[in-house]
Amino acid sequence: MNIRERIEYIETISLNAVACLSKNCGERDLPEEKDDVRTSYMVDRDRIIHSKSFRRLKHKTQVYIKTWGDHYRTRLTHTLEVTQIAKTIAKGIGLNEDLVEAIALGHDIGHVAFAHNGEEVLNDILPKGFRHNENSVRVLKKIEKSGQGLNLTSEVLDGILCHSGFGDKEKAAYTLEGQIVRYSDKIAYVNHDIDDSIRASMLSINDIPEKILNILGRTHGKRIDTLVKDCIYTSINNINNGITKISLSTDIQNALIELRKFMFEYIYKGSILKVERDKAKFVLYQVFDYFYKHAEKMPEFYQRIVDEEGLYQGVADYISGMSDDYCLYIFNEIYVPKLVIY
Repeated sequence: MNIRERIEYIETISLNAVACLSKNCGERDLPEEKDDVRTSYMVDRDRIIHSKSFRRLKHKTQVYIKTWGDHYRTRLTHTLEVTQIAKTIAKGIGLNEDLVEAIALGHDIGHVAFAHNGEEVLNDILPKGFRHNENSVRVLKKIEKSGQGLNLTSEVLDGILCHSGFGDKEKAAYTLEGQIVRYSDKIAYVNHDIDDSIRASMLSINDIPEKILNILGRTHGKRIDTLVKDCIYTSINNINNGITKISLSTDIQNALIELRKFMFEYIYKGSILKVERDKAKFVLYQVFDYFYKHAEKMPEFYQRIVDEEGLYQGVADYISGMSDDYCLYIFNEIYVPKLVIY
């Protein structure tokens, strides 16, 4: 028995009966020999965290565009917070932490620069629309490693694809581990965006409806604690009653939905950040338009995508991979006049 087999055995005797066991993992697009130390989900986690697209998350905006404050979240720190919340929930229920970690680390790989503003621009431009969760899967399967992809397991890709949204209309991940990441994403971003908004003096705790605070808690830590524990205990109760589903209790879920709705109206789509959102969208529209008209200016890799999958797809892949800083750099290089006479 090698080390991987020992870890897989420990999973079988320690995890909940409904957990996704590493030894039963789904197929990869390309068959490969299993590692003798790491389980398949550990391999996936490592491939994601060592990828270029993961590293670029540090320069992609979460909510606040081009802030120089050291304490504001970026897409990378958001991803780390989601991962830790998800692992706590998984451990509490007795599910596969390695699978949860791989899904959580990869869930926002496909996000565009300038927060959701970038996603809105590409969704408006592209004939087939654009969704960051679908793009995350595309990046991991077709863009990483110069087009080879990371060859991840089907459970990880499904969890990433199904992490977005918060209603019954969106398809849920077929693993409970994937469903955990979906909840953890909302628990993380709603609460850390409140924290960042208060830090930026754009929100006061007293602006949040009192009813929500009474249910979830008045502090950042208390709200996270309430939501995480409720998710664990409610999901355990579901499983014990034959319901294979991750969920929150009705009162807690309704409070989170109302809090999320408040943040969309007050911060994400509110008038406070509208000017900066419009600036970011303008930059992205102009950069996309330039490369759509001058595809030969893109790196050779993306020119190959243009040849194989069309102009829209090639430009979208190039634009969606840009960090905020790099997108602004490109915009300045293209459109801002240079001092040529000294």
